[in-house]
Amino acid sequence: MNALADFEISRKWPAQHPDRIQLYSLPTPNGIKVSAMLEETGLPYEPHLVNILTGDQMTPEYLSLNPNNKIPAIIDPDGPDGKPLPLWESGAILHYLAEKSGKLLPQDPTEKYQAIQWVMWQMGGFGPMTGQLGFFHKFAGREYEDRRPFERYRDEVKRLLGVLDRQLDGREFIMGDQYTIADITSWPWARNINGFYEAADVTGYHDFKNVVRWVETCLARPASEKALNIPPRPAS
Repeated sequence: MNALADFEISRKWPAQHPDRIQLYSLPTPNGIKVSAMLEETGLPYEPHLVNILTGDQMTPEYLSLNPNNKIPAIIDPDGPDGKPLPLWESGAILHYLAEKSGKLLPQDPTEKYQAIQWVMWQMGGFGPMTGQLGFFHKFAGREYEDRRPFERYRDEVKRLLGVLDRQLDGREFIMGDQYTIADITSWPWARNINGFYEAADVTGYHDFKNVVRWVETCLARPASEKALNIPPRPAS
């Protein structure tokens, strides 16, 4: 496809600014990652609300871009070689935007791959385990008589918080003094433990002092504050 209009998703979410990166998202932890990254880098973009509560992610138009029916996803009309690049999976998007902008990813090869390893840590563990904890603690799973699933995810989230807390000991950010995609990928999920999932007490969240301080530092960034409502949430 050689133009943004060639993508089927443009029929449901038409671009007002076709020269900008098109963001299809909702301010969940995974969505916030990419909104925060775009705000931090200053790359021009146009956000489109994908309302997962009404099934937007299951429409043929959205599935034509992301067959995994999850948010977020992007189309960069000026991708590699000047051709449009469709991309999904938040970790891949963060890595791409860091490379495109030259920001938020260390230039030193060793530090670069160490930052990427923390992105993978979140994608493979911290995010999925936290999401499962939310289900079994706050949502339908809390009605299950068998408490073993809840206990399993609670204990794993506590373990992962410990891993993160030890990494942050003596460091402002995950990689040290430098704010990177390693931070952007994880702070929205840590925030959810203490916020939306209401799981601070069951995980001992406030005992992880380095994590608590780090989340507050990340949230204080102007880009982070804006990203919490990009795209604006649907009216309830």
